[in-house]
Amino acid sequence: MIADQMNSAHSKILLVDDDPAMLRILSKWLEKAGYEVRQAGDGRQALAAIETECPNFLITDWEMPQIDGLQLCRMVRELNLSHYVYILFLTVKASPAELIEGLEVGADDFLSKPVYQGELLARLRAGSRVLELEHRLSLMARTDPLTGLMTQRSFYEGLEKEWQRSKRFHLPLSCVMLDIDFFKRVNDIHGHPAGDAVLKRVGELLADNCRGSDSVCRYGGEEFCVMLPETSEMDAALWAERVRQRMASMVTPVGQKKIRITGSFGASQSHDDTHTGEELVDQADQALLCAKQSGRDRVVRYESLSDANELDMEKADKYNSLFSGITARRVMTPMVACLRADETVGQASEFFLRSRINSTPVVDSDGKLVGILSEKDLMAAMVSLDWWRTPVREVMKPNVICYEEDVPIQVIYEFLCRVSIRRVVIAKDNRPTGTISQSTLLRWFRNEVINQGLLDSGDIPEALTNNDPHRSRQRLAETAQTLAELATDLHCRLGEDHDDLMPYVVGGATRIEELVNDLLAYSRYANETTATGAAALQSMLASSSSID
Repeated sequence: MIADQMNSAHSKILLVDDDPAMLRILSKWLEKAGYEVRQAGDGRQALAAIETECPNFLITDWEMPQIDGLQLCRMVRELNLSHYVYILFLTVKASPAELIEGLEVGADDFLSKPVYQGELLARLRAGSRVLELEHRLSLMARTDPLTGLMTQRSFYEGLEKEWQRSKRFHLPLSCVMLDIDFFKRVNDIHGHPAGDAVLKRVGELLADNCRGSDSVCRYGGEEFCVMLPETSEMDAALWAERVRQRMASMVTPVGQKKIRITGSFGASQSHDDTHTGEELVDQADQALLCAKQSGRDRVVRYESLSDANELDMEKADKYNSLFSGITARRVMTPMVACLRADETVGQASEFFLRSRINSTPVVDSDGKLVGILSEKDLMAAMVSLDWWRTPVREVMKPNVICYEEDVPIQVIYEFLCRVSIRRVVIAKDNRPTGTISQSTLLRWFRNEVINQGLLDSGDIPEALTNNDPHRSRQRLAETAQTLAELATDLHCRLGEDHDDLMPYVVGGATRIEELVNDLLAYSRYANETTATGAAALQSMLASSSSID
């Protein structure tokens, strides 16, 4: 009858019975009703069939050789299956104790032999209602209600399985994190319904650009995460760049207005030293953070960042009062000189070699920050003899992690703790004025702790206390002498005929600044030797001023 036709999606049935005649008759009834039927002669065959393709219904006999229906039911319930399987027992057992035993191991329903066609189909229709409800609840738990994408929890479940597969078969696995730029402005200016419309459009854009094997989820708020199996980080970055361009050209109509947005992307790939799927996502998140801090609306690869050790932010939180009221300008190392974008790679190489530095900001003709150049970038440009004349703008990195001078130093500290880069550029009105590195923060931290007297005498190295005045005087004298030698060398070079003296000035000033910081660090705990240090400095200045 038409009423018996099975049009639901829950139509796959696995029949398990050691009686071939029973399998034939039940299969005929079920196929006529519209079900997809597979057969198994015992419990072992049934388990293999379930592993190959998980059914919606498992109809099994109770008494079978090797693995009986009771054991089969218990083993199926222990499997990690993609969806719930409704288990129906065919049995001549009907005592209350036997029914309880079946329910305890996971059975959903029982059908006594001999089996009647109408009763069998009716019980399956009742089971379909249970499966439909389970499917809806599962979908609600695994799907973001606004975008229809996976939730973070379901995403990580799929990531764990794909992670294991990539390790087992040595396949690449990449992850991309996406954040909608300045999304709060959309909500503030146009209202939350407009923000919801934008989130839906972004979700549709990501879903439309993903393969069947990819997974995309709404990670939280305006952040999304995409898993790309069998994809390298470079290919993941190319995919992200295509999506970024399409997002930038996308228009979301809201009433009479049209909203345009951009997005920042971070891409990462699993390697041998990546231990978990969560770590892979965290690496992509670090790259995303760098993309946002370096100007937004761009893609940053994790491999473009340097390695760094992880820091315990929970322990660091109790020292946050040390950063109170401190801005980047107070901590930064002042910028003596920058490279211009129109200078050549050859000029940049000479600048690095003479200055003894390994990276520097790049500015345009107006002094505005346009990029950053490192020795590694210069090495990558050494592909032919013509590389020497290549303009710096062609080999520099345009993604510069930049903060304004008035940014609280705690913000920069937390950024450098979280990501794997070592230095950021400080600017005023987009003109570089200094840098802050991990070493800069360590030096500042050391000086602040000492100068504020936050260490007990027992915690301070003997060389920094008055317990050894001779050693303190010796350390200050050595530092002052080195300062004198550096100043003398710089003075001599300024008197020589050089085409480009700036590298000498940069290198000398940087080293002098480090030594002055050392003098300040020792001065608090060597008061009686301060005069010695001052005298040495006066001698240094006198000797340098007497040089022709």
